[in-house]
Amino acid sequence: MRDVPKWLKELAVVITVVLLIRAFLVQAYNIPSGSMKPTLLVGDFILVNKLVYRLSEPHRGDIVVFKWPINPSIDFIKRIIGMPGDIIEVKGERVLINGQELPLRFVGKVEEDGKEKLIYEEVLPNGIKHKIALYEYPFMFRKDLDPVKIPEGYYFVMGDNRDNSEDSRYWGLLPRENIVGKAFVVYFSGDIPPLESTDVNILTGFKQLFLALINPRFERIGKSLIW
Repeated sequence: MRDVPKWLKELAVVITVVLLIRAFLVQAYNIPSGSMKPTLLVGDFILVNKLVYRLSEPHRGDIVVFKWPINPSIDFIKRIIGMPGDIIEVKGERVLINGQELPLRFVGKVEEDGKEKLIYEEVLPNGIKHKIALYEYPFMFRKDLDPVKIPEGYYFVMGDNRDNSEDSRYWGLLPRENIVGKAFVVYFSGDIPPLESTDVNILTGFKQLFLALINPRFERIGKSLIW
């Protein structure tokens, strides 16, 4: 029997290493929708640390990729707002944690799809500051949430684009075991059209990457998502 060619052995090693890295360390994702604006834009390509939560617990303010509890075949990305043991309540644009309203500081106004949006800086109880977006004139009623205590092993997540995010206000708390990893950097970005989360697959992923490559946003490359 002839020896296996050297190039084939080397290719097998490379493929094995890539698969191990993807399975246990880092995985690439692209952002298909605007639910995390202004922090993440449609067409941002991010790296997700899949090892960090094997060694430690999620923290408030982390941006996490997770298996959507309603359909685990679909990946979502949101920010952890509520931790186990918290009592969380949502009244319109106001978020209260353990009876204390999260402070909002007005940053500015932008226009998106013909609608005015207000940008605020929100401060979480652990001091993490991040920007959120709210319609100046909401075209629908905002989803309220009566006070609920978050049990052990669960988290409350929200999108930074508060009036355009299907999150824990709608489908409930996020189980710890559904969390895939923590987003930590934008490695590439391009101006591309949005997708529905259910439309994302390997083929649309390649298409989005191609469109991003011909419409790059170099200023976003290297943006850190660790606070």
